[in-house]
Amino acid sequence: MQLEASRVLQRLKPLFRENFEKFGELGAAVSVWQNGKPIVDLCGGFRDRRREKSWAADTLVLVWSATKGIGSACLLHALQEHKIEISQRVAEFWPEFAQAGKEKITLAQLLSHQAGLCALDRRVDVLDYEAVIRALEAQKPLWPPGTAHGYHARTFGFLLEELVRRIAGKTLSDYWQQNFARPLDLDFWVGLPEKENPRVATIYAAKPGKPPESKNRQSGSDFYLDLVTPGTLARKTFTSPYGLHVISRMNSPAIRAQPIVSFGGIGSAVALAKFYSMLANGGKFDGQTFFSEKAIAWMTTKLADGTDRVLQMPTAFSAGFMKDSQSAARRIFGTSSRAFGHPGAGGSHAFTDPENKIAFAYVMNQMEQSLLPTEKALRLVDTIYGRGD
Repeated sequence: MQLEASRVLQRLKPLFRENFEKFGELGAAVSVWQNGKPIVDLCGGFRDRRREKSWAADTLVLVWSATKGIGSACLLHALQEHKIEISQRVAEFWPEFAQAGKEKITLAQLLSHQAGLCALDRRVDVLDYEAVIRALEAQKPLWPPGTAHGYHARTFGFLLEELVRRIAGKTLSDYWQQNFARPLDLDFWVGLPEKENPRVATIYAAKPGKPPESKNRQSGSDFYLDLVTPGTLARKTFTSPYGLHVISRMNSPAIRAQPIVSFGGIGSAVALAKFYSMLANGGKFDGQTFFSEKAIAWMTTKLADGTDRVLQMPTAFSAGFMKDSQSAARRIFGTSSRAFGHPGAGGSHAFTDPENKIAFAYVMNQMEQSLLPTEKALRLVDTIYGRGD
C-alpha cells in the first residue's frame, strides 16, 4: 500500500486533536514514515500540567518499555557484526550466566522472553547494575526455558546490556549513540545528557480508573489484581529489581541520566519513527546499511506466541521485539504479519511494517493505566491502514 501524505495528514489531524479535546491527552506527538521519508509529523499540547510549556517539534519524553526495541536492535547489531547466531547459547559469551540450570539457554530464547528470568529471588536495587547482574547469574529459571514465555518487564534491559558489554566491549548506551543515534541523527537517548533536560516533557502517572485490558476474557485472569498482590508472578516481575516505582521520580535529571534499558529511554516521536523507518527499508537508510537481511529476519520472525505467563494475555515476540499474537483480540502493529515494534507503558507506541515500508511512533506525557497501546494511538494506526473507515 502506498500512503498519500496529504490524505493521511487530513485524516490524522482531527483524530490527533480529539486526543486532547475528548480523551484527556496533555502533550503528545505522532510521526509516520514510508519509504524512508516522513509522511506526517504532528505535535500538540503541553510539556507540563500547568500548561505553561508548549510541546514543540524538538520536545523529548520518556517512552518506558519502547526503549526495549532500541536495546534489542543494539544487541542484534552486535551479534551481526561479530557473526554470532541467535541459536548460540548465552553462556558462550557470558560464562557466569550458566549457573542454576541456565547453561543451555539460547540467545533466541532470551530475546523472546522464554528464558524464565522475569523475576529475581534476590532483592536488588534497579540502580545497582552489578548487583542485578549477579542476581541474574544466580537466578534459577522460573519455568523450563523454551517451554513458555513471560514478559521480562525489568530484567530484560539488564540481559541486553550485559550481552552488549560482553560481545562489543562497550555499554549499550554508547553502542546506540555510535551505531545508530549519531549516524541517523536520532534525537533519542538511553541515559540523557544533562544539557538536554530543558527540552524534556514531565511524565505524569495515570489517573485512577479501570485499565483498558484489565481482564483477559480468554483466561478470566486479572493481571492488574495480581500486580498489587504480593507473591504473584506479575508482582514479582514488576518489582524486581526494585526501585523507581513512583512515576514522579523518573522526572529527576539524575534518574533521566541513568541508562536504564528496560524503561528509561527518552526521545522524540520523529526519532523513533525514523529509526523504525530504517528497519522498514531492509535495514538501509540514505545509502547506509545498518542491518543484513538475516538480522531483519530475526526481528520479523515470531519465536514465541501464546498466553504470556506474566501479562496473562496473548503476546508474541520475535528476537527482542513484540509482534501481534495470533490469538490477540486487537492488532496493534498494523495489518502485516511481518510488522514488529515495542510499546511503552501508559500509551507510547512504535513499530515498523517492512511489507509496506511504514514506520509509526506515538509518544505522550500523561500516562494511562495500560501496558499496551491505548486507543489514542491505535485509532491513528487503524486510520493509516484504512481500518478506521
